[in-house]
Amino acid sequence: MDSILPDIPVWAALALLNVSAFVIFWIDKRQAEQQGERIAERRLLLLAAIGGSVGAKLGQIVWRHKTRKQPFGHILNGILLVHTILVVLILR
Repeated sequence: MDSILPDIPVWAALALLNVSAFVIFWIDKRQAEQQGERIAERRLLLLAAIGGSVGAKLGQIVWRHKTRKQPFGHILNGILLVHTILVVLILR
């Protein structure tokens, strides 16, 4: 599997997803601090599930966002674990 779309390599698509997840966690953190419109947890988790789990986890840590919120944290960790296992199996 060389690409998701004709001219976009898989690694580039995953990099974009992870940068997007990181930035979206920052946006949601800012909105939370300013009592603005929030991004639904299921959308944050969906972004992680479709390939942005590393960016989402880094966003959670760096921005200290949703670190005490459960089951959100457990689900995010589970998604990251599944992605890690998949990468290990693929790179074997």
